[in-house]
Amino acid sequence: MSASTGLAAILLTALATILVGVVGVRAARTTSDFYVASRTVTPWWNASAIGGEYLSAASFLGVAGLVLAYGADMLWFPVGYTAGYLVLLVLVAAPLRRSGAYTLPDFAEARLESLAARRTASVLVVTIGWLYLLPQFQAAGLTVRTVTGAPQWVGPVLVAVVVLVGVLSGGMRSITFVQAFQYWLKLTALALPAIFIVLVWQSHGTPSITQDGPPVFAEPTVVDIATGVSVEVLQTIAVEAEGTVDGESVDGPVSLSPGSHTLARGTQITFPAGVQIPHADNLTPLAGEDWRLPLRSASDHPLYSTYSLILALFFGTMGLPHVLVRFYTNPDGRAARRTTVAVLGLLGVFYLLPTVYGALGRIYTPELLLTGRTDAVVLLLPGRLVDGMAGDALSALVTAGAFAAFLSTSSGLTISVAGVLSQDLIGHRVRNPVRAFRLGASLALIVPIALALLSPSLGIADVVGLAFAVAASSFCPMLLLGIWWRRLTDAGAIAGLVVGGGLSTLAVLGTIVWAPEQGWWGPLLAQPAAWSMPVAFLVMVLVSLATPRRMAPGVNQTMIRLHTPESVDLDRGTWDPEDRWRTRT
Repeated sequence: MSASTGLAAILLTALATILVGVVGVRAARTTSDFYVASRTVTPWWNASAIGGEYLSAASFLGVAGLVLAYGADMLWFPVGYTAGYLVLLVLVAAPLRRSGAYTLPDFAEARLESLAARRTASVLVVTIGWLYLLPQFQAAGLTVRTVTGAPQWVGPVLVAVVVLVGVLSGGMRSITFVQAFQYWLKLTALALPAIFIVLVWQSHGTPSITQDGPPVFAEPTVVDIATGVSVEVLQTIAVEAEGTVDGESVDGPVSLSPGSHTLARGTQITFPAGVQIPHADNLTPLAGEDWRLPLRSASDHPLYSTYSLILALFFGTMGLPHVLVRFYTNPDGRAARRTTVAVLGLLGVFYLLPTVYGALGRIYTPELLLTGRTDAVVLLLPGRLVDGMAGDALSALVTAGAFAAFLSTSSGLTISVAGVLSQDLIGHRVRNPVRAFRLGASLALIVPIALALLSPSLGIADVVGLAFAVAASSFCPMLLLGIWWRRLTDAGAIAGLVVGGGLSTLAVLGTIVWAPEQGWWGPLLAQPAAWSMPVAFLVMVLVSLATPRRMAPGVNQTMIRLHTPESVDLDRGTWDPEDRWRTRT
């Protein structure tokens, strides 16, 4: 696919996103429209919108990249992403909708009757939102660079501009239309090329996707180094190179001895057939039986890492602010449950597809193990297998779907973070709530864009997994105990949020900055949910039992509201943002 075709696909996706959002702008006039689309979104429409914003860069690109490198162990990511909604359906969806709150901090204040609990929740919403936005912008930079060759900063800036246009113009009502459209675009963008690449694979005699030994080049392969990389060579390899290798300019035969070698940007290397593929230093791909079977990863403690990941994904979903705010847009608790059931079906269909790309990438794009850009397998595979205009069209479709993934998830996260910033930070200074929301949306994007450009490049799905771990260690305990245990106090909830959220956030920072590889420190920091989530639950329970007088005075009425169907005539009350703004300012 040419750079102009890729750029056209990206620009058309951005334009379609803006035009679809215009449909919602005409109806977005009140604060309720901006925050929760006036609670009028039907289950099927809302399920499509949830699928649109939930299927992020990690789902569209990251899962396939992980399967390419690490195999069966990585299938827990799509399973966990989907199963998290089952936990959400059973334990949280309907009571949360009946709470009448607009955001997670609203729920904390309503349930615990504590402004301090609200502020603590607000800090965590912003932290999780920024952590989740980081891989969206990194993936946008990767995609734009892969298909057009543009600098790394172009992707994040382009995504931010399009997101701001949609969010600032119509808020939640506008974004609902956009995200529902983007789910079906993403599903089509993966499904249609997948059909063609499977047919081509079968026409080649269905070559095996696994090898008994380490991955090798099946044929002479030319690798262009788009971004400088350090690679680990395990056996002496004679190659043809043009560019800069280990700091020296070369043009001709080069012998790469066992060890680490630095390949500069713009270098072109030709590998002969049959040689073992060097891998990026930050990547340790699996092969043979280790790739095919679970619990065979290179980690020192694969069983712990796997179960901790499962806990983070299963229970972290309910703590993601951009997911939960969607249930406030349903008319009632019954509609929230129906929405969740539909989401399970939509996600289940989608997650069948990235595995196909990751598995076939082992055969047709093995050089990604060398460059470390395994997340690009979805973008490159259609053009690698299908020739001519058909291949260009399929590549353009995949590129459009990837860009839609960044836009939809970034939009939902921006709304969640902007809602918190506008109510709890900017609202004291800007009296107009819609204007404060728009300012909050702008501020919500500054930090993650800076982090995306300055932080080291990690696997997209890995970073999203860390966001799930923070959510599972903070909001999951507060929601479950707040909904199902009346004795939770504000002191207990605040202590648990600070301890669980703080420890998991420190673990995330330790993984990004330090990234230890030996002993228990590596898996404990890379997958903290297995210890940080139980600690958060324990702290909330113990502190609540020690502070019984801190229970909310209206806890009985709140619990009745959470667990009584809307068909029963109750004076529920609502969190009217117009009244809240007048009171708080």
